Amino acid sequence: MDLEEAFQAVGEFGPYQKWAVAVLVLTQVYMACQSMLIVLVGATPEYRIEQQQGVPYSHQELLQHVTFTGDIDSIVTEWFLIKQQAYKVGLAGSLFFAGLLVGNVVFGPLSDKIGRRPVYVTGLFFEVVFGYVTAFAPSYEVFAVSRLLVGLMNGGIGLVCFVLTQEYVGKSYWAMTGTLTSMMFAVGIALFGALGYFIRPWRNLATAANSSGVLFFLLSATLPESPRWLYSQGRTERAEEVLRYMALRNGNTAKNLMLQRVATPTTKAANRGNRGTGVLQLVIHPVLRLRTMVLMYVWYACSLVYYGLTLGAGETSGSRYMNVAMYGLVELPAYPLCMYFINKHWAGRRKSMAGFLCLAGSACLCTTFIPENTGTLLSVMSLALLGKLMVSAAFNIAYVYTSELYPTVIRNAGLGVCSMSCRVGGILAPFVPSMRALHGSMPFTVFCLSGLSAGCLGLLLPETLNRPAAETLEELSPTHSRVLESKALLYEDEKWKLNNK
Repeated sequence: MDLEEAFQAVGEFGPYQKWAVAVLVLTQVYMACQSMLIVLVGATPEYRIEQQQGVPYSHQELLQHVTFTGDIDSIVTEWFLIKQQAYKVGLAGSLFFAGLLVGNVVFGPLSDKIGRRPVYVTGLFFEVVFGYVTAFAPSYEVFAVSRLLVGLMNGGIGLVCFVLTQEYVGKSYWAMTGTLTSMMFAVGIALFGALGYFIRPWRNLATAANSSGVLFFLLSATLPESPRWLYSQGRTERAEEVLRYMALRNGNTAKNLMLQRVATPTTKAANRGNRGTGVLQLVIHPVLRLRTMVLMYVWYACSLVYYGLTLGAGETSGSRYMNVAMYGLVELPAYPLCMYFINKHWAGRRKSMAGFLCLAGSACLCTTFIPENTGTLLSVMSLALLGKLMVSAAFNIAYVYTSELYPTVIRNAGLGVCSMSCRVGGILAPFVPSMRALHGSMPFTVFCLSGLSAGCLGLLLPETLNRPAAETLEELSPTHSRVLESKALLYEDEKWKLNNK
């Protein structure tokens, strides 16, 4: 039997898979806390400087004459990151996102080569270790380096965690597990805002936010290797062992479970070919090249619009803890929308992603026709939040859709490259608001054009709903695709005949 038939025999989403996916999904709460940490621990309170006869102070003299008036304990108040030193707060945040970018590129191909589980468990262990270094950093320099290393691990294991939630279950549940992963990340942001409200000292907050990672590491250490990855590497017997273990934990026997051996005489050559896959194949392979180019732009546009609108929405006054919570909660309605649309035959992955991107762009376009501070329900802020809701939905679909467009042997490498372009969009997003100097509507015009163009380009990709998942590069060949498509059409035709008898 092939892999999808094996999952149907084992149970596509049985009790054991639910437990394994729950561990991986809940780990997103920990990762969200690490991603948002600098927002609260880097908060700058109000302060006053006692000037004497207008004489400027050096930084060392400034420390003796500055008084913080706000009731905030942060790295700013501990290391006096104000005036000429204020850039260090932003630098620590930039180092985290730089680590994310590098982690996306390095960990993706690495997990395709040596396996999902060892990369994920090792990365999570070191993220927890570096997280405690952050909490107990004796100086700003140690703090900044630890944020870079935490970002490196966070970016890498985030991809592997997402892929594992897909590869532990049958393909019909990929959309649901992918959506749950993104949803729990948003919930984690909201929970971090609540945690910061109750734990004010920054070192205590960093320790509490990092401690949940210890629990998730211990739980993750019990997870097995991905049977899909094992099968794609030609380790069929080991894949069968994992599937039988899943079946046993699900309450099924599956004694006769045996996966088909592909091309027995040339198995070693095929394995060598699979081991040779990597980032280079995304450029060499004609099918993968087109998909990668389109997906990289889609991910870049999603990130640019998402973070750009977030910066605009974050300018509102009020409690910083409430703002952080709302930053996460505003995304939650997007995920039920995703789960509904991407499983409908008239929408699917392709049209849903393109539609949400175009709606996000349209919402940004509408802001250019509405004056600011109207005081009505239809305001620039409400349209910006609507745009963020739409682009959050598109972002979530992009994760699910991308994992289905790449074969198992190169899936993490493809996700890594796409996520790298996503980080580029996130890095550029803060500079877009400065374009108001050219024209007041210029930032929203950029977001509008990015969303609309990415939505249109996304229509060039093939639909993956109810299509078999590719395991190897050979399955992307036109002949193989036509055979799979014919089988799918025959199946639908037989199903239609049965329903209309």
